[in-house]
Amino acid sequence: MAVPEPVIKTTEAVLPENYIHTVIVPPKGWAPLELGELWKFRELLFFLTWRDIKVRYKQTALGAAWAILQPVLTMILFSIIFGGLAKLPSEGIPYPIFTFTALLPWQLFAFALTQSSNSLVGSQNLVSKVYFPRLVVPFASVLAGVVDFAIAFVVLVGMMAYYGIGLTPAALLLPLFRCWP
Repeated sequence: MAVPEPVIKTTEAVLPENYIHTVIVPPKGWAPLELGELWKFRELLFFLTWRDIKVRYKQTALGAAWAILQPVLTMILFSIIFGGLAKLPSEGIPYPIFTFTALLPWQLFAFALTQSSNSLVGSQNLVSKVYFPRLVVPFASVLAGVVDFAIAFVVLVGMMAYYGIGLTPAALLLPLFRCWP
């Protein structure tokens, strides 16, 4: 069976003299974040974050207690398995503190990665109908996880006080921490 040849029609349009021809070229490399636009839409960011926080805590039977129970129960489990049974060293730090300080940033990272990747799919109706910086949607879902992190961090500070572990001046450099290659 022979495949028919496509029919190509060419038409010439009459363009006015003041016709402006615009060519859109995609950027090379990484696209700029345009954080200034995030500042302009900070109210939207606040409301989307507040919506995520309300939905997150209304859908759990325990509410905000889940932000404390989840890392604490994981810390207890890790302390029993790795500290008690496997006898892994903790460099003289009590094992609950050792595991809890590792769990908090890890859970924030895992939550942020999961929620930010799902947020654009979950908000596709909003994204496709109204203009705003698209970075607002994943950023709002990450900020909802920061609330859980802050609640669990208060528990960590309480545990540190219980075990008599104080902060050193090096803790002030923590925001500047960077992994060197």
